Amino acid sequence: MNKKPNAELIDDENPEWTVSDFAEARPARDVLPQIFSAKTAQKILKPRGRPRAEYPKERINIRLSHEVIQYFKSEGDGWQTRIDSALRQFITEHQGH
Repeated sequence: MNKKPNAELIDDENPEWTVSDFAEARPARDVLPQIFSAKTAQKILKPRGRPRAEYPKERINIRLSHEVIQYFKSEGDGWQTRIDSALRQFITEHQGH
């Protein structure tokens, strides 16, 4: 099913890449320091998002009563985090017993 390209959608200033364009492409970490200062390039290339936790949370399966799940879910998003907080509080209150 070959369709003709929509002439209104063709951007002469940003043409579709050819095989040779891909072959000549270089990673941004190699090119940006040549265009900007090294400091600016480093800021641009800095990974986004939350930094990795030293001890990331683990995915597990746990069976909880219907009432417990409904209680925490009724408070909206973040219900699993609230369960985690409640369990942490329990640990704090019962350590050394």
